[in-house]
Amino acid sequence: MTLEIVDVKEKFTAPEERYINREISWLEFNARVLEEANNPNHPIMERLRFLSICGNNLDEFYMVRVSGLRELLKTKSKVLSADGLLPTEQLERINQVAGRLMQRQQTLWRELQIDLKKVGFKVLSLKEALEFDTNDLRKHFMEEIYPILTPLAVDPAHPFPFIPNLGFAIAFALSRTDNGKQMNALVPIPQMIPRFIELKRERNMRYFVALETVIELFPDALFPGFEVVASGAFRIIRDSDIELQEEAEDLILQAQAALRERRRGEVVRLKIDANMSEDMREFIREEMNVHTRDLVVVDGILGIAQLSQLIPEDRPDLKFKPFVPRFPERIREFGDDAFAAIRAKDILVHHPFETFDVVVQFIRQAAKDPNVVAIKQTLYRTSANSPIVAALIEAAESGKLVTAIVEIKARFDEEANLKWAQDLERAGVHVVFGFVNLKTHAKVSLVVRKEGKKFRTYTHFGTGNYHPITAKIYTDLSLFTADEALGRDAGRLFNYVTGYAMPQELEKLKMSPLTLKTTLLAHLDDEIRNAKAGLPSGVWAKLNALIDPEVIDKLYEASQAGVKIELIIRGVCGLRPQVRGLSENINVKSVIGRFLEHSRIVCFAAGKALPSKDAKVFISSADWMTRNLERRVETLVPICNPTVHRQVLEEIMVTYLNDVAQSWIMNSDGSYHKRHCEDGNAFSAHEYFISNPSLSGRGSAIKALKKPRQRRTS
Repeated sequence: MTLEIVDVKEKFTAPEERYINREISWLEFNARVLEEANNPNHPIMERLRFLSICGNNLDEFYMVRVSGLRELLKTKSKVLSADGLLPTEQLERINQVAGRLMQRQQTLWRELQIDLKKVGFKVLSLKEALEFDTNDLRKHFMEEIYPILTPLAVDPAHPFPFIPNLGFAIAFALSRTDNGKQMNALVPIPQMIPRFIELKRERNMRYFVALETVIELFPDALFPGFEVVASGAFRIIRDSDIELQEEAEDLILQAQAALRERRRGEVVRLKIDANMSEDMREFIREEMNVHTRDLVVVDGILGIAQLSQLIPEDRPDLKFKPFVPRFPERIREFGDDAFAAIRAKDILVHHPFETFDVVVQFIRQAAKDPNVVAIKQTLYRTSANSPIVAALIEAAESGKLVTAIVEIKARFDEEANLKWAQDLERAGVHVVFGFVNLKTHAKVSLVVRKEGKKFRTYTHFGTGNYHPITAKIYTDLSLFTADEALGRDAGRLFNYVTGYAMPQELEKLKMSPLTLKTTLLAHLDDEIRNAKAGLPSGVWAKLNALIDPEVIDKLYEASQAGVKIELIIRGVCGLRPQVRGLSENINVKSVIGRFLEHSRIVCFAAGKALPSKDAKVFISSADWMTRNLERRVETLVPICNPTVHRQVLEEIMVTYLNDVAQSWIMNSDGSYHKRHCEDGNAFSAHEYFISNPSLSGRGSAIKALKKPRQRRTS
């Protein structure tokens, strides 16, 4: 039987037939995150955490993505999205979908309050707080809150005050008790004060009250001589995207100026408490110069993201069962000498199931080792009090040649990265900010060590950031290797970023914006040829996002040729799976659970049925988005060591493909449905990884490992 191949661009001519809108797909992802707050299998405080995460995600979406579309709108841009929508059409759809998402947030918050009360937690409404004994609360207000607050009249002599991004304020309509004269006033809520205040405990119940509720309880202290006619809270979201110009003479000064401007960005969302009167709503909207389409009336609680502050430290029974991340036994067997262990064989560390401490130890050992002469490091995001930065400073101060590529365009980490850059420079580290028009998103550490009469390179390639805090909740991969070719390629990557030295060749490593995308397309072409020749073919990929139209069209072409494609896409996916004549051989699922899926893995069958030892396997820092493939410095790292190859392909990828408990299956229209297990015993990838040690770090006990049985994935 001959397979008919049809040009997808000829058969599916309309853009919306081939692509899902990026922004709507992202909102679908956030809806999946939100539904974890409704998952009865999660502990109650973890459900509350998912609700908070959804709120934070939605805030950032408006701060960046919606702000970008509004900028296009201002310029009357006619640029179409991949699925053929104008900016105005996208914004209209976004507000519709986001509106439903916000309603769902409030519904789940009301439901969660019922379950929270069952375990001894209660957040009081204004009415409930008035019925409560307020003496202690007034004392707390006067001592801890009142001194920080600044009531502000709004009249011709007192202009409407500036409210910063994500800022809260309480608006009051007031009347003088002596003459009835009307006045409007605001009380901005300082962001450094905790959002929720715990009242005294009674028996088995802990009572909390929101800060804005407390302020509305005691207006007499703020406005003596006035009566409150009406009041209500509001919250704003501002445009927080910053753009650095390529022709800037001083990148640091421009970045610092841009950060100051971010605080004053245009309001893109004004959220107002439903209890506020219409007159007061209109007063605030006009004073803040906000369009009616950007005003949202919230029937519930404002600032969903801050609900995480209610999660107590002293109730582990209400959270996920803790586990201790494993340290690779292979390194222990070499007396904690990371270099000796890596020299013996490549090691792949699977975070957070295996501790990020091994990455920190690698850099610390390099800093202290007298035989190490140079360390080169990329820093996209890292933590406060970063142990990685501390180790680099120690290395520089001990006389080693240390180079750090610090990406100051890492969104929302720009200010922290500028600080780290200054600290590193003071210690003698060569700090480079990379390209103005390309973000350096690659995660690479290169250590050069003198061994005998020669120099040996030890390289770490990661799929995640050098951030010990997020490494506890993000699933990522860390490859440690002494492979000489990969070491040379890593050196070429650093030289490209630090000195514009375009690599003449790359032996094994592939990198954006030079060779990564063409390599992916070439491997897909190989699978297409194999399928047409009757050979086994297939593609497995695990990514955070799939948006690039050229890659999507190539996947469609592969599907038409008969290539079986399994995609695990956590977030945004612009590809339509399971469309007859277009993508019936493509399955897409999203894994959402306890940990944030962040690792990027790509596997090509290469003429043998997946999984096999002959498959081409890679880990990567890049998602399949145009920005990652064409406008960032990214890496695609081949997995050559047989043990690591087996770990990535047969342990990690097979486990994710078998997951049922946390899997959402994507439909051809861009919606998702949750997978279910008939016997109620759904297989969980996360639980498997917590319970089972990985292959390459297992050391001499590797033979004791039981790998997951491969199951049907469709």
